[in-house]
Amino acid sequence: MKGVDDAFLGVGDKPGLDIWCIMGSNLVAIEKPMHGKFYTGNTYITLSTVELRSGVRQHNVHYWVGDEAKEEDYLMASDKAVELDAALGSNTVQYRETQGEESDKFLSYFKPCIIPIQGSLSSHMRISGDKSNQTTMFMCEGEHVARVTEVPFSRSSLDHKAVFIVDTQSKIFVFSGCNSSLQTRAKALDVVQYLKENRHCGRCEIATIEDGKLVGDSDAGDFWNLFGGYAPIPRDVEDTTMTELMTTSSKKLFWINKRNLVPVETHLLEREILNSDRNYILDCGTEVFLWMGMTTLVSERRTSATSLEDYMRCEGRQSNARSIILTEGHETVEFKMHFQHWPKNVVPKLYEAGREKVAAIFKHQGYDVTEIPEDKPRYIISCNGSLKVWLVDDGSVSLLCTEEQEQLYNGDCYIIQYSYVEDGKDYHLFFAWSGQNSVNEDRVAATSLISGMADSVKGHAVVAQVFQGREPEMFFLVFKSLIIFKGGRSMGHKNFVSQRSDINGSYQKQGVALFRVQGLKHDCIQAIQVDLDASSLNSSHCYILQAGDSFFTWLGGLSSPSDHNLLDRMMDKLCPLKQSMLVREGSEPGHFWEALGGRSEYSKEKHVKDWPADPRLYTCFFEQGLFKVKEVFSFSQDDLATEEILILDCVEEFYVWVGLHSGVLSKDQALDIGKMFLQAGIHQEGRRSIDTTMYIVMEGDEPKFFTSFFNWDYSKQAMLGNSFERKLAILKGVSQKLETPERSIRKSSSLLTRRAPPGTSSEPATPEQRAAARPFSSASTGRLARERSPAASTAASSPSPSLSSTPSPSPRSRSSASSSPSWNSTPTTVARRLFPPSSEAARHPVATGSPRRR
Repeated sequence: MKGVDDAFLGVGDKPGLDIWCIMGSNLVAIEKPMHGKFYTGNTYITLSTVELRSGVRQHNVHYWVGDEAKEEDYLMASDKAVELDAALGSNTVQYRETQGEESDKFLSYFKPCIIPIQGSLSSHMRISGDKSNQTTMFMCEGEHVARVTEVPFSRSSLDHKAVFIVDTQSKIFVFSGCNSSLQTRAKALDVVQYLKENRHCGRCEIATIEDGKLVGDSDAGDFWNLFGGYAPIPRDVEDTTMTELMTTSSKKLFWINKRNLVPVETHLLEREILNSDRNYILDCGTEVFLWMGMTTLVSERRTSATSLEDYMRCEGRQSNARSIILTEGHETVEFKMHFQHWPKNVVPKLYEAGREKVAAIFKHQGYDVTEIPEDKPRYIISCNGSLKVWLVDDGSVSLLCTEEQEQLYNGDCYIIQYSYVEDGKDYHLFFAWSGQNSVNEDRVAATSLISGMADSVKGHAVVAQVFQGREPEMFFLVFKSLIIFKGGRSMGHKNFVSQRSDINGSYQKQGVALFRVQGLKHDCIQAIQVDLDASSLNSSHCYILQAGDSFFTWLGGLSSPSDHNLLDRMMDKLCPLKQSMLVREGSEPGHFWEALGGRSEYSKEKHVKDWPADPRLYTCFFEQGLFKVKEVFSFSQDDLATEEILILDCVEEFYVWVGLHSGVLSKDQALDIGKMFLQAGIHQEGRRSIDTTMYIVMEGDEPKFFTSFFNWDYSKQAMLGNSFERKLAILKGVSQKLETPERSIRKSSSLLTRRAPPGTSSEPATPEQRAAARPFSSASTGRLARERSPAASTAASSPSPSLSSTPSPSPRSRSSASSSPSWNSTPTTVARRLFPPSSEAARHPVATGSPRRR
């Protein structure tokens, strides 16, 4: 390929990392055993290749600049990164990484940590490893990635915010600053494990020292003796550089004209400003973006990359801001967020077009091919459980009989309990389902009641909030068959209909109605009543049309034989002993269209199911009255810290995971957290509907449909203590009891609320914020108390709203408050005011939190 280094040809075909070091004018490939070992005198290029669920390969390019690297080396690295992008089809995102200020995404590739090595790669070619007999001292920061920096071995290097590791010949000391978070302390133990294995061959003692605790601690005495005796550590001084940069800087946009930056004057950033034949620099304070138009040449992109380096150097921003390079059509969500109304990319995916073309070729050659086989779906849930359905009516629930529990109405709200056994454990999945035409009072009541009902059962309970039209596959799987009618049975819906004097929308047994029939498999079928209009038809589906005593079964031209079988089975359930007239698309009789009110246009395009989105993990917290999230990259089960609230986002649905020590142990408060996440508009492609399905999963109650997103180790699921205590026990080889710890009420100063900077108030300013920040009763304490109570053995296992109980507070946890995160290392952090007003929220007031408070 012209203008591209030969070292880049053929790379990126397999998932994993490729790393090159700049040495003179050459690129030297780094072997896998040396991945993660970076020399301070060099500049490196790292390519991360990830294969998405759709089969598309995603590439991220990072060029890392050591503190002692030469200017010509990192200028060459920026040029080579552009060449690598061109070799991969100009669809990568490129990041500039500075030693000590690396992004979380980059650090997540090299777990547990990166410890830069002094010198250059050329002078250490023959040296294996970085062993040393000298005492070294490291500062460790970060909660989901370890940000390790070697500091001078001196008392003055210590502070109260971070965790420090002192590595001596015979013992490794871990000093935890009193303002450091438990997650940071736990992450530092991963670094200690790495040092123990790589520098001490697994043979050395581990000592932990708590900042400010000296009495009766021999390890603390040995630690301070290293520094010539104990002396107090000065108070931490707040670093306001990044705070000022984030709050005072305004966005500046330049287009690059032959290495000259030309300011673009605009009040609001719009997508139309960016021209495909130009390159632009967007300065957003903490991040500086280089956007390259798709029609620009590789030589122009190299020049623009050099201009970006010159701009960062002239502005003095190389150490406190991160530069990101991206190409038109492959913009990140973080870049799009700086623009008003970024248009949605509607370009058809290559695999979708390819599937249809391949199928057309086979058909042309005489093969009977309807479509290319789909991949086998992942395991979701056992289908051998039992089902109970309650109608929500006037603030209470009534259990439906077996015949009625598979017939829902779109004007009502229901609570569905699905109980099943998996791996010898009892699981209960609760859905709060809201019909499209349900009234707000019933929606609020369903959300308020479901938490108490889930707490009243024995076993592992998961709560989900589901809205009609947005149901996940798992919702339909718990029903063998399901019919959703128009209308409702609740008093709230009946009053609403009577006030409008409109009863034509409700289903009538002898009336006219149209049902769309669908199914996931042969024993899981649904019939959903749709608007009585020809525009409701779709060539991809089958329908049942009821016109008094007459019935039509309509087969869409793009429907499959399996769809036709489902249609016959649903006909027997919807109207048994009735005969229907089979109608194929294109051959409908006149009285078919008369029943629908006449002919009209409808969709005749093949409905192709989208590929499942790749999940992303976010940690949630409050800071100075703001709800904030931060993405966790390359996540694993170990990132589910017991002190945190994390959200696993799968786009069409998401999971709110609640740690035992998070201070948020009530499912109804966790529902509020999930609603805040939706209100904040965190999404892989921008804002989404607030009707997205939400699951609440408590630590220790994780079902398989959640753990399947991780390489799950059940031995870690029931370990006692906080994150630091658990990892310390593993590191020291102390066996822990594997039992479910009792959940207790936590105070509002839990780790969910980050410590505010000195001089600022961290108290929530509005009633909604105060409600969100307060602690709730534990979801499982009541359950455990009932299990231990003698009276519990005679209690019924079926849930009821009246069974909800409030546990007594337990002693305060030993967990300490978390310090403020290092915002200069988290460009993906997003903050929004709690419950921002929106027209969508106005239509569904329940989504902004239930007014009921305990």
